[in-house]
Parts: sequence; structure tokens; C-alpha cells
Amino acid sequence: MSQLSPLLKQATPVVVDHGEGVYLYDVDGNRHLDFTAGIGVTSTGHCHPRVVAAAQEQVGKLIHGQYTTVMHQPLQRLTERLGDVLPPGLDSLFYVNSGSEAVEAALRLSRQATERPNVVVFEGGFHGRTVAAASMTTSGTRFSSGISPLMPGVYVAPFPFAYRYGWDEQTATKFALQELDYLFATQSAPGDIAAFFIEPVLGEGGYVPANAEFLAGLRQRADEHGILLVLDEVQTGFGRTGKFWGHEHFDVQPDVVITAKGLASGFPLSAIAAPTELMAKAWPGSQGGTYGGNAVACAAALATLDVIQDEGLVGNAAEQGRRLIDGARSVAAKHPEIGDVRGLGLMVGSEFVTADGKADPETAKAAQQTAAKKGLLLLTCGAHMNVVRMIPPLVVNAEQIDAALDIWADVVAEVTS
Repeated sequence: MSQLSPLLKQATPVVVDHGEGVYLYDVDGNRHLDFTAGIGVTSTGHCHPRVVAAAQEQVGKLIHGQYTTVMHQPLQRLTERLGDVLPPGLDSLFYVNSGSEAVEAALRLSRQATERPNVVVFEGGFHGRTVAAASMTTSGTRFSSGISPLMPGVYVAPFPFAYRYGWDEQTATKFALQELDYLFATQSAPGDIAAFFIEPVLGEGGYVPANAEFLAGLRQRADEHGILLVLDEVQTGFGRTGKFWGHEHFDVQPDVVITAKGLASGFPLSAIAAPTELMAKAWPGSQGGTYGGNAVACAAALATLDVIQDEGLVGNAAEQGRRLIDGARSVAAKHPEIGDVRGLGLMVGSEFVTADGKADPETAKAAQQTAAKKGLLLLTCGAHMNVVRMIPPLVVNAEQIDAALDIWADVVAEVTS
């Protein structure tokens, strides 16, 4: 009898029967507030009726039309619709299935277009689990251990993580940019660097937002040295942060955007977007794939865009995100075991620390597990797994936010008593 790999450990004990909106219902009929959203994927909630209807209709017409063999209308319509929400000038798209694949596609494009070998990533960044993407990931060694040698040509610069350094944000930003310039002088000349890859908010790295000064510094250096600025919006895109793209908070223009997760409300679909002139510099045969741009996933993505627009979900993410972070900070104010609460929109992390300020993954894990027992599903993240993150679907309302915060307050009181 076959079984799942023993390495696939569930974060919660829930065996799901069905989902609806912000809730998951287990096989025993119990209801759970899902503040994991499938790790930021179910942007319109579980089984939104319009997404379900679009997928059901498409399944009856065409399930798979391999996009370099034939063309299908859902892919054409999605490409046209994405033009309404993509950053100015990013008018060419390439579709694959997962965030990791999209990151590798952006890496391939960057190296081929610039004819340069190296890339710079930033401490705490997560870009995926495939070999190249894992080589670019520094949010935790668990993603790259045991598969060495890793891909060469990756250089790591500091991210302005003010809380980690014990500094204010301005000091952390100045330090991070100075260290990037030092990297240019000591590790890789800027003329050898194809691209900067960065998340607008560190995801697996602990829900740490970047800031406008830092990203402006990257943009300035990219322009000066002919380096591409690649924004990994896999987790932060499609309204998650209270703006359609996370980088919009910081008024920066990317050269390439990577999107996945919330793009199709749970169907596997990812993409990179770039100016046509840049995309055309990719080498023949370097873009393709069997399942990329799947017709059903594209139909779901089109419905997702409709729901986000018609239901005002980007604005809702901003409004409910403020309610969520304010509530989480109110809880933290009563418990010194939570050293920091941070995030953007519906992407909020609470960092647990010991009395001497060191990472406390044990209490974070206890809080996450206790919350699950009380009907609130959460996840942990961070280099030490000491950050509990809240990622509800964009359809969440104030009543559901308050219900989750009530549970969270009880949980924190219990695990820190």
C-alpha cells in the first residue's frame, strides 16, 4: 500500500472535507477559520462561486491545449486582461505552473538578455525549491541543504531588516545599500550582474516589508549599471498587501515581475511579465513547457480578476489588513514574548522571542498549534521559524478578523502563561 512521503508534515491536524470563503470544514463537520489561504493562494476564498463556475464551464470545453502547439482563448483573454493591472511597460507574458518555475524563467531571461552570469539576491528571500530557485533562497537552509553543489553565480546582500539588527529603518537601509556597494567592490563587479531578485515583503523570511528608500536605491544602481530589477511578487501580488502589487507601496518600477499563488485562486498558474523588447532577448527554445498556461487555470484566473475588481478586494485587503495588524499589535503589547508585529495588508507576522531577545521557535510553534485546536489555522515562517503569520483570503471581513484576533489573544495568553 502506497503512502505520502514521510517528509510531508502537516502544519495542522485538519483533514478537509470542503471549503467555503474564509472557512475550511473538516471531515467531522468542524469549522476552521483559514488564515493560511493555502499559503497565500486562495485569494478569493475557498470555492468562490464565480471561480468555480468559470472552471466548470472550461472543463467541459477544453482542459489542456498545449500553448506552443495550439492557442486557446482563455490564455489570450488572460494575457489581454493582465495588461490592465501590470506595471507600465510590462506588456509581454510567459506562463508556467509554479512560483519556482517562474523564478527560473526570470533568471534565464535575465542572464540571456544581459549576457551576464551573476545575480544578486537578498538575505531572507524565498524564491523556490527547484535547484536554481533554491540556490537563490536564503530564508532558511532547509530549502537548499543536502543538494550541493548549488548553482553558481548567486551573491547575497543584506535586506533592511531593522528589527533583526536592532536599528531604526533608516539605519538598516543605509547599511544594506552600503553593503551592496561593497559587494560590487569585493564579490561581483556590477558589470557581471544580470539582475537583482527581491521580494517586496519577505515571505518565508519572516513577513518583513522592504521600504521606498531601499528599492529606490536598487533601482538607481540597476539603471547605473545595466542591471535588471526583478520583483518576486509570488506571495505579495494580486492584492495581498492592500495594493494590487506589493511594490506599489514603494513607488518603484520593475523590469520583470514574477506572479503566482493568488493569480488563479488555487489553480496552478504562474507567469513572468517584462517589456516585449526585453522578453524578445530570451534565446529561442528557452521558454515553453507542457502544462504552462493551462486552459482551466486561465479561466479561473480570469474569474479571479473579475472578483477582485467587482468586490473591491484590493481595498478590502488594505482595510482589513489595518484591522488585523492593529489587533495583533494590541495582543503583542500585553506580551513581551512577541518582540515585533509587522507586515502589509493581509500579510501579518508576529515574531516570538525569549527574554534576552533571541528567536523563540518553540513558543511560536505552540501558539500555531494551539490556535489550530481552537479553530484558527495559521503558519510559521522566518529563518528560525519563530514568526507566526496570518494570511487570510482577500474576502475576509471585519467580523472574521475580530474572531481570529479573539482566538489569537487567548492563544498567546495560554502559551506564554
